[in-house]
Amino acid sequence: MTPSNPLRDESGSTHLDSTAQIMDRISSQLGTQLSLVSPDGRRRPALVLVAHGSRDPRALATVTALAERIREQRPGLAVRLGHIELNEPLLTDTLDELAARTRAQAVLVPLLLSRGQHVKRDIPAATARFPALDTRVAAPLGPHPLLAEALHARLVQAGWPARPHGASARRRHAVVLAAAGSRDPESAADTETAAGLLAERLGVPVVPAYAAPTAACPRTVPEAVAMLAAEGRTHTAVASYFTAPGRFATQSAAAAPWIAAAPLGPHAALAHLVLHRYDQARTAPAAARRRSLSSV
Repeated sequence: MTPSNPLRDESGSTHLDSTAQIMDRISSQLGTQLSLVSPDGRRRPALVLVAHGSRDPRALATVTALAERIREQRPGLAVRLGHIELNEPLLTDTLDELAARTRAQAVLVPLLLSRGQHVKRDIPAATARFPALDTRVAAPLGPHPLLAEALHARLVQAGWPARPHGASARRRHAVVLAAAGSRDPESAADTETAAGLLAERLGVPVVPAYAAPTAACPRTVPEAVAMLAAEGRTHTAVASYFTAPGRFATQSAAAAPWIAAAPLGPHAALAHLVLHRYDQARTAPAAARRRSLSSV
């Protein structure tokens, strides 16, 4: 195992500055500077949240709550929801409704935490069905420091110590970052980066593991837990690297030997990040937008 190595200052403490607070100020400034109406009088593009979908009824409730939180942070912005599968409204239905409007524009923000086939293939294929609709697709949410902030907050809510550990305690603690898994190697690379960001924040090893292992993402959550136990980590938590509850999140939490954090859900940092991705995609030159699906 090669866990992510945390970065510490000279005192041995990790940096716990609130990225969400910084992004709150940035988002507020952007909301003022980038008014909801363009100079030509056209309204700003609608923000379409692209969720995966789940048979777990809590998933729809969670992404709906996240949409409401985003509306609160950016009053007046049209925020819509579309699912890739399993839940209504489906993304194609949302885009169809928007396409029926004159001169409609939309920025699609995937509620996905890494690059993969949904981001690279499924979402572009959906937008291609509506050539009359002016659409832009933002990069996936992760990896990003705001996600590390939300993960930290969820761990604290589950029982993780709020203050940084001393040296002896850090030797006993660790985290398994439980993600869905993908056949795309870039998805695994993104999750590895996310683990590094969380390790930097917590000051303990963070090991990525997957609910649906593949050749690109081979380590399961129970395997990661056992690996850390063999190294003497007696307090291993499972961080849920999922935007909403579902089968994979529940399965991962069941493997936790100590505490398991809730999924990210409608955390303020996640709402800030969605707006950040929206603003990036909306203001990027065309060439940069084309690169957004293959870079972070």
